[in-house]
Amino acid sequence: MNPILIVDDNEQILEILSQYIASEGWPYLAARSGEEALELFNAASPSLILLDVMLPGIDGMEVCRRIRGVSSIPILMITAKDEDADRILGLDIGADDYIVKPFSPGEVMARIRAVLRRLPAQSGSETLVIGSLSIHLPSLSVTLDGHKLELTRKEIELLYTLAASPGRVFTRDNLLTMVWGYEHVGNYRAVDSHIKRLRQKLDAYPHEFFSIATVWGTGYKFERMLP
Repeated sequence: MNPILIVDDNEQILEILSQYIASEGWPYLAARSGEEALELFNAASPSLILLDVMLPGIDGMEVCRRIRGVSSIPILMITAKDEDADRILGLDIGADDYIVKPFSPGEVMARIRAVLRRLPAQSGSETLVIGSLSIHLPSLSVTLDGHKLELTRKEIELLYTLAASPGRVFTRDNLLTMVWGYEHVGNYRAVDSHIKRLRQKLDAYPHEFFSIATVWGTGYKFERMLP
């Protein structure tokens, strides 16, 4: 397993998290600034990033944006602010989760385990093909009409979950549990914003044979149209 990258300018938090991560047998790296985080990301290809929002130099939001431009690596944002606007912004730019300080190290580890359990296996074939749409989970690759789509990990997992059960109506709570891995009580904006971005990326290429339909007042479903 590649290391977990911890990014925080608070030495005490770095020490606590690194001790907990090491106690579970996982390798880790520590960065104390946005610039150092980007350098270690490029050099070490971490499995997951714990990313503080308030950092000297390049802040955590910008680090997340830059990494999301090239990778679907899981990112758990850490912040001292407990405000919906900050959480929504973090999720909208591609964060997988949002942890508010002060936090329990045990809770952080539980969330890390939940994310890592959802990572596709390095071997095997978890491929879903519907017409010219192909979703390959192990490589986090999606192609449509012969074009590779630039999707985040969550967008790929969301698309796979819906497409694997065409016609099934998924409530937002269903999707939060199945894709995010635990209950995001009432955080429906995370689902809606990911669906919106996913539709925009899919709409760049022809796909008359399927759609992601909104079931008003309930959730979403993958509709497959036969020729």
